[in-house]
Amino acid sequence: MRKSDKKRSSSLRGAAVRVPRKGLAAAVALALLATTGPATADGPGPGADPARPAEAEHAVEPGDGQGHEPGADPAPGRAPTSEVSWLSFPGGVFAVDSLGHTVRYRACDGDTGRVADPGMRVAAGVASGAVVVGGTAYRYRVPLTGRSEGTLEVVQRHRPPTTLTGVVVTSPQPPTDPVAGARLFPLSGQLARVVADASLNPAGVTVRDLSGRYGDQQIAVNGALRPKAASVIKLWILVELLRRVDCGQVSLDDGVLVTPQDVVGGTGQLQFETFPQVVTLRRLAQYLIKYSDNVAANVLITYLGGFAPINALIDSMNQRSTILARRMLDSAAAQRGEENYTSPDDVVSLLGAVWDGEILTPASRDLMIGFMREQTLNTKIPAALPPGVPVAHKTGDLPDASHDVGYYLIPGTETAVAFLTAGPMATGDETVRRMARTVYDFLVTPTTGGVEE
Repeated sequence: MRKSDKKRSSSLRGAAVRVPRKGLAAAVALALLATTGPATADGPGPGADPARPAEAEHAVEPGDGQGHEPGADPAPGRAPTSEVSWLSFPGGVFAVDSLGHTVRYRACDGDTGRVADPGMRVAAGVASGAVVVGGTAYRYRVPLTGRSEGTLEVVQRHRPPTTLTGVVVTSPQPPTDPVAGARLFPLSGQLARVVADASLNPAGVTVRDLSGRYGDQQIAVNGALRPKAASVIKLWILVELLRRVDCGQVSLDDGVLVTPQDVVGGTGQLQFETFPQVVTLRRLAQYLIKYSDNVAANVLITYLGGFAPINALIDSMNQRSTILARRMLDSAAAQRGEENYTSPDDVVSLLGAVWDGEILTPASRDLMIGFMREQTLNTKIPAALPPGVPVAHKTGDLPDASHDVGYYLIPGTETAVAFLTAGPMATGDETVRRMARTVYDFLVTPTTGGVEE
């Protein structure tokens, strides 16, 4: 992102959020083939499954986990590469798995699904190759380093080739300024102590600077922890809906018939209304986040075509720890072991892509963040911060999970955060609050290079 794009603090004070879209290296035209009173939990949960701690990173000491001391300038060198990256271009993504030699094109005009490319060439941190799907060839050159520029050429019969150029996204994205980013490393040690103290709740946290103050650095403690997603999964449902709005495939003014059979309990407001009735997509989307509405979530899952399209969105962004496998309040599915999961790293990957304009248009991004600012379940992040601190967030609650994720919108220090826990919800709530306050105190304490009050 251009440094000039970082100067946006005043635009985030009000309810209407305006976040400049990350500029593409070249403007391109798309001419592609035409193929296609709330309760406190989202469901009963089937008991406290382990949160797969073997997959998690263990608590880190102060520093960045790569041998750098707190506050020390990291040694200069090449940006680290990732085995998975995706190319962001207007209206779509092109995902690359250089280890598995697979690619996926997903845009307004269609989805190839995961396609094997055994001839993929990986050299000097760049994956290149070509696949043919349905008579269309996709020739790509995608760096495996985030924030780089990649290209995709789409070749169809009887049409001139279309070249798409865009930003490469990895998880995490490398910092734009490693020296400034080093100033965020001491926060990892502070968060590690909170995580270590949470004896009843395996916990994970990922934090990404969005303002440039810390060089867009990302830090994590147990960032790969994979607890049940609870209602945090609703963020992906919303992004898939808004992606279709951006593609012109649906309008938020379209109506959906909601019947009595769609009504479930838990969080939300729609369950208290009279059905059948037609509800607009806009209201379903707003209630999905504002009230964490379970009826809205299940109706939108059906409207979007079931689990597959939402999981396709997740796969196209290479978010390997996240899956939508059951509807809200489907206890029978949960008992069969069909469960929704995510990780702090995956959540921040999504939040970062939304913020930077890599998966949604500016209008849809602003709408999503606006819904998150309206969140009515405020017992975690907002409760941990002084009154009036601007946040946009989404909670998740089950008897054996407690989460809160979103954006700190402190002008000049905008930050994406994901606080996830497994174990008893009550103690998990407190762990989330402690992590949330730890991040806030670091950001606003002048001695750590935060915002001066």
